[in-house]
Amino acid sequence: MSKTNKSQTMSRLHSAARLSRTALAARLLAHGFYAGQDQIMLTLNGQDGQTPGQLAARLGVRPPTITKTINRLQTQGFLEKKASESDARQAHIFLTETGRDTIRAIEKSVRKTEKQALKGFDKKDQKALSKLLSRIEANLSNSELEEFDEDSELED
Repeated sequence: MSKTNKSQTMSRLHSAARLSRTALAARLLAHGFYAGQDQIMLTLNGQDGQTPGQLAARLGVRPPTITKTINRLQTQGFLEKKASESDARQAHIFLTETGRDTIRAIEKSVRKTEKQALKGFDKKDQKALSKLLSRIEANLSNSELEEFDEDSELED
């Protein structure tokens, strides 16, 4: 694959991710959520009572970012903080009843956005795309970043 095609692929991947996030953000805003808040809510729905550090690690964001978002969600009445029983310095984050009630709305917004994004794709194409995106995620989440010298770049 030529360098031009590779950069076009990355550009399209970036554009598709940005557009899907924008479409989802518009749907979520109708339920009072801002970008990123849905991910915290869905993560807690899967495993309630995580610490801010655990949430940050799971979502791949910095702890100050997660703390700010948690505080906003708490102010909105979706989350509550409780001190750890074993370590009073540590807080655990839990969904409130209001937070639990909104999970369905978040999931519905995600489904509608996915349906919009995959319009015209048959099941086989959807499955192939999912596999390819999983491979890209695995490649990019590799903890050891590959370093390329000028020789390897010339070989492409």
